[in-house]
Amino acid sequence: MVHAEAATQTRTETDSLGAMEIPCDALWGIHTARALENFEISKRPISVYPELVVGLAMVKQAAARANAEIGVLDEHRADLIDRAAQLVIDGQFHEQFVVGVIQGGAGTSTNMNANEVITNIALELAGRERGDYAYLSPIDHTNRSQSTNDVYPTSIKIGLSLSLGSLLTELDLLRKSFLAKATEFHDVLKVGRTQLQDAVPMTLGQEFHGFATTLAADYERLRENAVLLHEINMGATAIGTGITTHPDYAGAVERHLRDITGLDLETASDLVESTSDTGSFMSFSSSLKRNAIKLSKICNDLRLLSSGPQAGLGEINLPARQAGSSIMPGKVNPVIPEVVNQVAFAVAGSDVTVTMAVEAGQLQLNAFEPVIAHSIFQSIIWMRQAMRTLRVNCVDGITANRARLGAMVGSSVGVITALTPFIGYSAAAALAKTALLTNRSVADLVVEAGLMEPAEVEKQLSPSRLSGLEPVTSVIPIIAPEDVPTQG
Repeated sequence: MVHAEAATQTRTETDSLGAMEIPCDALWGIHTARALENFEISKRPISVYPELVVGLAMVKQAAARANAEIGVLDEHRADLIDRAAQLVIDGQFHEQFVVGVIQGGAGTSTNMNANEVITNIALELAGRERGDYAYLSPIDHTNRSQSTNDVYPTSIKIGLSLSLGSLLTELDLLRKSFLAKATEFHDVLKVGRTQLQDAVPMTLGQEFHGFATTLAADYERLRENAVLLHEINMGATAIGTGITTHPDYAGAVERHLRDITGLDLETASDLVESTSDTGSFMSFSSSLKRNAIKLSKICNDLRLLSSGPQAGLGEINLPARQAGSSIMPGKVNPVIPEVVNQVAFAVAGSDVTVTMAVEAGQLQLNAFEPVIAHSIFQSIIWMRQAMRTLRVNCVDGITANRARLGAMVGSSVGVITALTPFIGYSAAAALAKTALLTNRSVADLVVEAGLMEPAEVEKQLSPSRLSGLEPVTSVIPIIAPEDVPTQG
């Protein structure tokens, strides 16, 4: 247990603005302390995005190894930084990354938070006191050959790449869940709809297979856009000219980063352009929005198909997750699709934020990468969780109202579309009108009109043919509407 007296003990640190008292139990230092005073905005520290913290540590580790390799940092200090960074990569000390996710300074506070935490961990590994920066400095050693302007965007790209892996895992699991339902419902005939009006028959399995297919397409689009994040600007330092770096540094740090991250990273051919351009973030954000909006559309369909259950479509049943009303007994709402819809709205809003921030960059740097990072990391996390709850708490438990679906198909005039290759469009249209006016079966009217034999009608209106699983081609005879018997 920490005594109150010990918790209030401080150490003194100084920077170009003066001195500050830093809590002794803090691994961060004066630059982080100033950020805590200045940016009390979001109430969310950067540690809420652990992959970003890991990305920062990986960059610091790679820089230490590169600096030692090219001889600009002694082996002992480089090893201390390397080992300290590895502890952060392994998940330790993340609570010390305390600066707010929204901050001015183009990410400088985040970079300094990382420099100070890793330096103080390294000092303790060396048996030194926290804040002993004469021995190991956050700037002169841990930040050697670096600038926020290459560390921060590179760390974001690495963090996003790491986050994407878990998102893609959930996306693929959700796709498989829809695919399993497609198999389960492969023989369940239903009425398809366009513009909310009855169209032609299909199977419920075909509908769910379409959901799975569209998610598979999103999986590929996300992977394609993620490749854009593999271009880094390490070695650019302040504006892309590489000032303060050794000529061999950029190549060395790239090699070490590739080894540490396992990502196919590549140094940009034009570091000035790469330092000022944030277009890759916009493209990646756009692919997240695409996935979110398409997922929202699927959830709209699930809510509509399950509407009722008595006075709506009532074609499928979603698992009952909680009571739906404080006043209406027995009411159950589609809460899982609803929450996914809301996540999609938030992701779309975040994409607008990213777009505005990308546009707002000026000259050699974009100062708004903190809000870009926050927006995209939040979108990934929310989407990942939304996909999981949709799969586990909804899709896996969906059942079909087979009797109701069969009844709707049996009474639908849309089935006459399947007979148009045999009786022609005009005759079909006339009989459809009669069926609606008289509430009679289309099949009976076709037989009564002498246009087809009962056995042939039954064959063409079989589930396999109505759903298009068994293709039908035939010569279409010319039958005039006036030749079709009608009933008043």
